[in-house]
Amino acid sequence: MFVSGCSQENATANEDDVTTWKMTHISDANHLWHRTAVEFAERVEEKTDGKVKIEIYPNSQLGSEVDNINSIRYGATDLTITGESMEVWSPNAVMLAVPYAFDNQQHMREVIEGPIGKQIEQEIDEDIGLTPLFYMEREPRNLTSNTPISSPEDLNGFGMRIPNVPLFLESWSQAGAQPQVMSLSEVFTGLQQGVIDGQENPNDLIMSNGFYEVQNYINETEHVRSWIYVVVGSEQLEALPKDQQAEVKEAAAEAEAFSQDLMKEEAQDVRNQLEETGVEFNSDVDQEAFREAMQPALEEYFSEEQMELYQEIVESGKGGSDE
Repeated sequence: MFVSGCSQENATANEDDVTTWKMTHISDANHLWHRTAVEFAERVEEKTDGKVKIEIYPNSQLGSEVDNINSIRYGATDLTITGESMEVWSPNAVMLAVPYAFDNQQHMREVIEGPIGKQIEQEIDEDIGLTPLFYMEREPRNLTSNTPISSPEDLNGFGMRIPNVPLFLESWSQAGAQPQVMSLSEVFTGLQQGVIDGQENPNDLIMSNGFYEVQNYINETEHVRSWIYVVVGSEQLEALPKDQQAEVKEAAAEAEAFSQDLMKEEAQDVRNQLEETGVEFNSDVDQEAFREAMQPALEEYFSEEQMELYQEIVESGKGGSDE
């Protein structure tokens, strides 16, 4: 067995070679990202008649998301699941998680699959040496609290946890909240003890972390719609024979469709479970007011080129229909 990212031999691979790729990611084995990765690996092996095999190492076994990216670049591994963290190398990758860039999931999907998405993918290849094979959508991020939060005015004095994402810190501060960076593992206790008043996350993480036990409301701010990519080292992909490259991409397209179906099914299941706990969904949220309140933070954070790309994304959704 040899790993394509580590072997010079694979540069001259032929139909008789068996290539074994290592795939790393930070999600646990029950997460839909891992289940999609398993589906992808099975389809790759099937389509290539066993000539390309993928070994998967979930749950941060081989390091953080940034570690995993570097590992591919240095040839130690071959694939990973990653998103806006690629901004470190490819600035426009920040668009994978920008507040209020998209009106709905359909708008986001159209951008990803259209010229803007293709531009971002090409830049990821050129800047980092990674080829995005397919994308997986994330559920929108919502704000939880003990009193309803329907507009930015309700954020006065509201202390909230955010992940270590500078753009999130700037955006929520600009909207009137008092955000602070905190490890996800500390959030439940922080809410329980009143150190913070709320936090923001997709519904699945609100459910899995038990935040409904210490929060009364899930305010449907839907402030960030985002996606991530399954990426492979460009050199590793190009080292495969052309027919195997095509088969890998074919498997990727099927895995993308699989992930979309799985996410839709799980999203409804999670919502049903949350409603059963008694937590109240506040749908009376003025999302446009939140968008306007956060806009100055984006203008300050983005370069001129990034701001133009963001505006192009926003404009592309105007006139479109809801889901």
